[in-house]
Amino acid sequence: MPFIVWVLLKAQTNYSSGTVLVTSTRTFTGAAGVAFESGFSVMIIYFGNALGFFINFLFIGPWFRQLRVTTGPEVIRLRFGPAIQKFYAFMEVPTRILYAAVHLYGLGIFCSAVFGYDILLVILIAGIVVVFYSTSGGRWAVMATDFLQGLLLLPITVIVAVLCLREMGGVSGMFELIETQDLMGDFKLINAPEQFAGSFTWGWASAMVLKNFLSYNTVNVAYRYFSVKDGAAAKKAALLSMILMLSGAIFWFIPPVAARLLMSEEVLSLAISKPAEASYAVISMLLLPAGLTGMIVVAILTATMSSMDTGLNTNVAILMRDIYPAFCRLFGVKEKDEATLLRFGRIYTLFLGAAIILLAMYFSKAEGKGIFDIMLDMGALLATPMAIPLVYGMFFRNTPQWTGFACIIGGFIPSTIAFFSAGLFGEEWLFQTKVMAVFIGGSIGFFVSLAFPKSKSQEYLDSVNEFFRRMHTPVDFEKEIGESNDQSQLGSIGKLALAIAGFIALLLFVPNPTEGRVTILILSISIATVGGLLTYMGRKANRDISK
Repeated sequence: MPFIVWVLLKAQTNYSSGTVLVTSTRTFTGAAGVAFESGFSVMIIYFGNALGFFINFLFIGPWFRQLRVTTGPEVIRLRFGPAIQKFYAFMEVPTRILYAAVHLYGLGIFCSAVFGYDILLVILIAGIVVVFYSTSGGRWAVMATDFLQGLLLLPITVIVAVLCLREMGGVSGMFELIETQDLMGDFKLINAPEQFAGSFTWGWASAMVLKNFLSYNTVNVAYRYFSVKDGAAAKKAALLSMILMLSGAIFWFIPPVAARLLMSEEVLSLAISKPAEASYAVISMLLLPAGLTGMIVVAILTATMSSMDTGLNTNVAILMRDIYPAFCRLFGVKEKDEATLLRFGRIYTLFLGAAIILLAMYFSKAEGKGIFDIMLDMGALLATPMAIPLVYGMFFRNTPQWTGFACIIGGFIPSTIAFFSAGLFGEEWLFQTKVMAVFIGGSIGFFVSLAFPKSKSQEYLDSVNEFFRRMHTPVDFEKEIGESNDQSQLGSIGKLALAIAGFIALLLFVPNPTEGRVTILILSISIATVGGLLTYMGRKANRDISK
């Protein structure tokens, strides 16, 4: 934990830059379910994520920060023009709703396993709470929960992993149990094609790494780095994210493996469509001392807040700032004033929230695919064809104005075939087939367009030149932004961390065995250490300024 604080301080990250570093509910549900069934193969996904952040660290992260953008549509418009920007705006609204619904479904699985309530009821109540919080607090409320999520989840997940290892007799005991239960074949990192219906093979791993590379290096996520000071700080933020992702790949998946080895029957007896996806929740509830189970639920809830924000506040911003003005221009209607748009935005948030809740309920009752498979399909068939031009566009300047559309069409043709592959060919395409077909189709569309003359529109050429000029021009923070407010942010965050540590310390008065109280004390001290370091650095910065 102190190392993480040191990197954050060196990176001089803004309060909101925590959004770069957080995980999501699907880690503790969908991915945990994969770890329960197939052991360590799921770590390939997080190695792919870490590779994406490593590329960010090498050079993409500074490029993203130097674009000086606050939203994804802004950078898409700058590189590809307004037509592509509007297309992405229209496409991203339903896509974000789907992703938000999957995350809410994940929260429902986790809370249903912990509290024992019907998953539909949990999804409804949790969805209403998240929608209310996002609607009333807006983006800043969600960014506050990002910090809370990281502050709680990092130490708690380490504690859960350590408790699981203790129950299994350490790392050696875990591997002895795997061998005793004849699971060595299932728990291999790379498996034979016939073992898991083609999943977790070398081909699957290659496709996963490719998909994650595209996801983490598309200009549509450049806004993630806008909250850091400059390119150097962006490199440090990416480095920290890579370290956390690699660490998480170890700590996050020990508990579901332990659940398979120690309490497989209890997990599989749960009355949900994919019981394995509740394995992390079940074993956490068993091993954590009284009081801390609620804390991990709070942390998972904040993870859902961040994920659902893409389907709520971000979607409403796209509707109000991109889609609504386009419709007004198309039909010659005068745009409403800001106050009216704000009211409309809140109403739209409620409608979107209802759609997300209903979709999450549908997913919970759908037979066959769980969260993990749903997310893979969405990534392969929706996200990948949209990401390809946004990656190539950073490296190829002289393109026709319609290059983006050519690339997207090239990707969506195999994506559509893959979606209907079960009906067309008698069996559904494998994940790796979907990703590779979409990538090849999108790449063909992009490179074929390069054979045509580049655009003669001076406005488009000026915009593209501005895109590359910005991307390769280092940020002069003092000249462009002004005086830093690191000291006030460090002090505020530090005090919040100390307050949280104090509240956790109150759990020492909850009846627990001695080892349970020691666990709570360790958690409180670790968070208090972070808070103390941040507060000290904030005061030190204030003293330096006053001198």
